[in-house]
Amino acid sequence: MLFPTEVLAVLTDPRTEIRHDLVRVPFELDRPVYEAVDQVLKDMGGRWDGRKKVRAHVFAYRIEEFMRQCLTAGEYPSKNEQGWYATPPALVTRIVDLAGIRAGDTVLEPSAGAGAMTSEIAKRGGLVDAYEMDERRADILRAQGDCRRVFAADFLAQDPMEYEEGFDRVVMNPPFANGLDHILHAAQFMKDDGVLVSVMSQGLMWWSDRRSEDFRDLVEEVGGDIEPLPDDSFAISGTKVRTCLVFLPGYAGSRLRTHDWLMRQPRQLGLFDFAA
Repeated sequence: MLFPTEVLAVLTDPRTEIRHDLVRVPFELDRPVYEAVDQVLKDMGGRWDGRKKVRAHVFAYRIEEFMRQCLTAGEYPSKNEQGWYATPPALVTRIVDLAGIRAGDTVLEPSAGAGAMTSEIAKRGGLVDAYEMDERRADILRAQGDCRRVFAADFLAQDPMEYEEGFDRVVMNPPFANGLDHILHAAQFMKDDGVLVSVMSQGLMWWSDRRSEDFRDLVEEVGGDIEPLPDDSFAISGTKVRTCLVFLPGYAGSRLRTHDWLMRQPRQLGLFDFAA
């Protein structure tokens, strides 16, 4: 989306402070201009924090480099258009802890956004390959330097057999609209003894369609878990969608389609649909 002219003028004003995870406008604006700025920043994932010591729009991800790129282009990707809601910092820590990422582990982040999780993974010594559909956010991921490789591509269109080996860990916050598609596809990039941890719409815990029921049975079979998250978990990211956390460990012999499982199949016969 294009920045409105008056919003672009405010955000490029040298007095405007854009650093780390916040945007602060320390000067008076006419009401219509303020409302336009507020709307754009919320559409980018910001939330107004009116506390005296903050008085700024705060983001659940690093906004500084991302905003610089967007302002240069004169446009920005709306989170609402793309179903993208950045993973809040507290939840990032919990996901990475649950995945048990250690130094040297290969990690797949197939819906990396602006790098909310890649930074924490890199701090722990994980070697991250990231996918991000939006070109600008992919550029931000490259500039931040947390990842081994960054692909600006639709993850669901990727073939897991392009990798010679699976990943030790998969951590993800996929689009809520088709999160189960992303989870099942991502599992095909994981080693037999790997671990996948993903955010998911809380509806997965009770949806009655056959696919959801089969997935819940699979999670139980492999000793995994689906845990509801607090209702306000994504409030800082601008949505009240109820979510859960999926913990999916792999092991040889289960019916979970991991990368190792695919490697054991007669692929030359073309019998298997990777996106199934």
